[in-house]
Amino acid sequence: MQDMDIIPGPGLFPAHRCKTIHVVRHAQGVHNVEGDKNYKAYLSPEYFDAELTPLGWQQVDNLRKHVVASGLLERVDLVITSPLMRLFLIAVICRTLQTAVGVFGGGSYTDRVDGLPLMVANAGNSGRGAISSFNSPPIIAAELCREHFGVHPCDQRRSISDYQFLFPAIDFSLIETDEDTVWKADVRETTEELAARGLKFLKWLWTRTEKEIAIVTHSGFLFHTLNAFGSDCHPLVKKEICKRFSNCELRSMVIVDRG
Repeated sequence: MQDMDIIPGPGLFPAHRCKTIHVVRHAQGVHNVEGDKNYKAYLSPEYFDAELTPLGWQQVDNLRKHVVASGLLERVDLVITSPLMRLFLIAVICRTLQTAVGVFGGGSYTDRVDGLPLMVANAGNSGRGAISSFNSPPIIAAELCREHFGVHPCDQRRSISDYQFLFPAIDFSLIETDEDTVWKADVRETTEELAARGLKFLKWLWTRTEKEIAIVTHSGFLFHTLNAFGSDCHPLVKKEICKRFSNCELRSMVIVDRG
């Protein structure tokens, strides 16, 4: 679409056709430190399901202060995360799981008072205390918002049973298999396949009843998914939608049902 075909100005949609999402890239993982120096480091088995660095945990603490002070934590109905140890709907990877519970969890855990903790003490060798689920929005893990499947060990998840031990109060019921069956050592998901998976995730997200949802996921997933949007906007708006996320960066957006 040419710039002259874009009509500037506000858009108007009924509130019931809109949903607010708060999108977060996981905090700095150990793989990011070496990967920023040399991209080939992402191929190292040493970074299997990479965990957060001390700086990553500091980023988590800073973002938590923001979501509490701004009132966002009280407004969020649900958190979705990728099932990897980088940690709100969250992708199932350790670094996303750690980010999600650190930012959106209920604070320090008190045994026999708070029910199950979101994260046990020292999960992923973090040196962190247990995190409570008290006054925390529900957190569920979803495979659809994981990083690129395949080849990079840092993007391979552990078994769900391992995660359930480390993150007892996170809901893993959407994950169909205990072991990671979608990650292949010799086949990397194409960017087209990743973008299609991202759109499928957003369509599924729209079927949820919650109106304000936080999502903790990954750089590549966000970049290729969001690139599908904004072509009907001014180029500056498109650029704002699609620019890459920094570690532990949060952006708030509205998704709209145009149908």
